[in-house]
Amino acid sequence: MDTRDTRLTLRGITKRYPAVLANDGVDLTVRPGEIHSVLGENGAGKSTLMKIIYGSVKPDQGQVFWNGSEVHIANPAVARQLGIAMVFQHFSLFDTLTVTENIALGLPGDTKLDELAARIDATARQYGLDLEPQRHVHTLSVGECQRVEIVRALLTKPQLLILDEPTSVLTPQAVERLFETLRQLAAEGCSILYISHKLDEIRTLCHTCTVMRAGKVTGICDPAQESTASLSRMMIGAEPPAIKHLERKPGAAMLKVNKLSLAKSHPFATLLSGIDFEVRAGEIVGIAGVSGNGQQELLAALSGEDPRAANDAVMLQGEPVGRMGVAGRRKRGLSFVPEERLGRGAVPDLSLAQNLLLSHQGEEAVRHGFVRFGEIGKAAAAVVERFKVKAGGPNASAGSLSGGNLQKYIVGREVACNPRVLIVAQPTWGVDVGAAAQIRAELVALRDAGCAVLVISEELDELFEISDRLHVIAKGRLSPAVDRAAATVSQIGLWMSGLWEQQLAESPLPVAETAHA
Repeated sequence: MDTRDTRLTLRGITKRYPAVLANDGVDLTVRPGEIHSVLGENGAGKSTLMKIIYGSVKPDQGQVFWNGSEVHIANPAVARQLGIAMVFQHFSLFDTLTVTENIALGLPGDTKLDELAARIDATARQYGLDLEPQRHVHTLSVGECQRVEIVRALLTKPQLLILDEPTSVLTPQAVERLFETLRQLAAEGCSILYISHKLDEIRTLCHTCTVMRAGKVTGICDPAQESTASLSRMMIGAEPPAIKHLERKPGAAMLKVNKLSLAKSHPFATLLSGIDFEVRAGEIVGIAGVSGNGQQELLAALSGEDPRAANDAVMLQGEPVGRMGVAGRRKRGLSFVPEERLGRGAVPDLSLAQNLLLSHQGEEAVRHGFVRFGEIGKAAAAVVERFKVKAGGPNASAGSLSGGNLQKYIVGREVACNPRVLIVAQPTWGVDVGAAAQIRAELVALRDAGCAVLVISEELDELFEISDRLHVIAKGRLSPAVDRAAATVSQIGLWMSGLWEQQLAESPLPVAETAHA
């Protein structure tokens, strides 16, 4: 193959790990100005391949050509010198540093922080990515951390930009703006490697799509000529099953929030103001919003991580629990899936079986103060099998799993608790279409079995697929509830700017009938 007219060429890239062959003789060609998607289910080898291109993983075999010449990308510093920038799905940020300080780490040592802060602010505004340069990373939500990574990559004016799930933090309108930006970058000669599980995005944006399965390239296509169904078949060998959503009348309110207001827990937190909603037995309530608008603070107040609320501001099965901690709420039937997988949803260095103890603390797991390792091993193995988690068994460390497989395990672990109320944040973030369909089907099955399910997500398509009622959160305030059937993606997207009073006045949506409507 002639590599002279290519930006990046990979030949025969192979990477082996003790339990898996992550990349098996992979060939890939990306041309200048091309937006090229790499598509595959979780564990297909996409992330490993991207890390090889960026220099954070070394291949066992194969060649890398950059602008026609063979190169050896020993580390990310070499990649950046070549003109390669990458936004990881799992972020590489230091919690105790500010946004500006984190971005400065990848720049020359004589960079002036005040000038850099101004550049960060200007770039963030240009691309519609709301950021505060002086905020410390430990105060940011997952979505806001992703914005930091995107801006850091754009500041380097790369020749090749690798983006892993970049639109999970954006409204539909902002996604269009980002796509315009990426098309402009491509028109200027920048090549883009685009990793996403949103097949409609790939069909809309990308010029070429390379499909991977089990570490191998299984096809190359023009995604504009494919349907979502055909791309799904190429990726996982089948179309994901349609969600079966049974119509049923919901029961009593299981989770009720009454005029919840919370002061900022730190200077960069979002103040919660007068939040009212309820989730009834046998329904799924969705909360949409752009990351950083109070989701993190609301989740902490609901889960018990932040017990500062008035006691009757949060009611669980009719009992006031606003000042009750996490363990007390779990004992009363509440299960919770946080948005951050590693560090909060799971302990990376512990096995999947040991991670089960984060939520399973009844007699089946602990008796007379002693952990029943045999029982938790069986329970973990059952979750792995039921949710088709690709892992080396229940003793595999949580940190060894791909992001999507770890998400399946965490959701499965909470579903296995048979909760009365389940709160899920970003249930399918970074998860392939097959796994996403499975997770959503499990949530709907829980709903049909009488569980009250609250889903907080930035994936509007997901919320429209599984929710019975929808709210929007913006700047710490919650919109009225609307029935999913009466709402549209474009209107909910506009509500995400916080202007629902104006939108309701100009184009009313039928407000759902609840105690707080």
